Amino acid sequence: MKNDRRAEAKNRLRRTMMFVSAQQPGLMKDAWIYRPDSIIFDLEDAVAENQKDSARFSLYHILQAVDCGGVERIVRINGLDTPHWREDVRVSVAGGADGIRIAKCEKASDVQEVEAAVEAAEKEFSTEPGRTLLMAAIESPRGVLNASAICEASERLFGAAISGGDFRKCMQTRYYPDGVEMAAARGNLLLAARAAGVQCFDTVFTDLGDMEGFRAEVLMNKKMGFDGKSIINPRQIQPVHEIFTPAPEEIRQAEKIVRAIRENADKGIGVFTVDGKMLDIAFLPGAVRTLALARASGLYEGEL
Repeated sequence: MKNDRRAEAKNRLRRTMMFVSAQQPGLMKDAWIYRPDSIIFDLEDAVAENQKDSARFSLYHILQAVDCGGVERIVRINGLDTPHWREDVRVSVAGGADGIRIAKCEKASDVQEVEAAVEAAEKEFSTEPGRTLLMAAIESPRGVLNASAICEASERLFGAAISGGDFRKCMQTRYYPDGVEMAAARGNLLLAARAAGVQCFDTVFTDLGDMEGFRAEVLMNKKMGFDGKSIINPRQIQPVHEIFTPAPEEIRQAEKIVRAIRENADKGIGVFTVDGKMLDIAFLPGAVRTLALARASGLYEGEL
């Protein structure tokens, strides 16, 4: 896969990544209609142990037959400690999935082992080398502690996600509305992802009846610096997109900052003020990211 196309694919907009059970073909077929940024077809927890083969069969045909209108198609494979994951990889690559989510990832070698299987599958099914991207799901204290190495383990890796259910069980705690039980894990994973230059996604919010609590958690995710959130229901799409999409005043300010930094750089000026606030080159990446997010959301058509 050409480097520029891979970079574009790795950095695409992923505010919402919606799980859909691969055991339910009807749901898989229509999931894209709700317009999440990404769909995660789940071959792991959502599929009964004796239904793995039939789920793979359905998944392959959905990947081959359904035009998802540009919505990204990711497959969550079974853990590397199961007999299923290698066949999950083969079916995903053969079907043409855009990426694979590695469940229960605990170390860099987990990513590299899946990468080797993907490379073999791409060769077996004559798929463009490098087309299938990877993401890592961090679900344990060991995974959190090894997050930096995991995030740097492969050029195919576009991001990492914290998974709250298994992590809370490992830590012998439970969900709290203020997120205190996940604070260290979220912060560590964000640091690792940003240092590695990959995206970072928060865990699912499972109480579909508590939309106020859901919005509060998504707001916290945005403040912390996450790129998006794993979700479990179409009802959760609109609030996430609304919160993660830059406001008009944020877009105008970002455009102003980018122009000012470039104009002053041409004059050899490193530090200056815009609207009374001191700025320097360190503000450029954030402003550029805001414009890229606005453009991907269809709200910005400027030349910057």
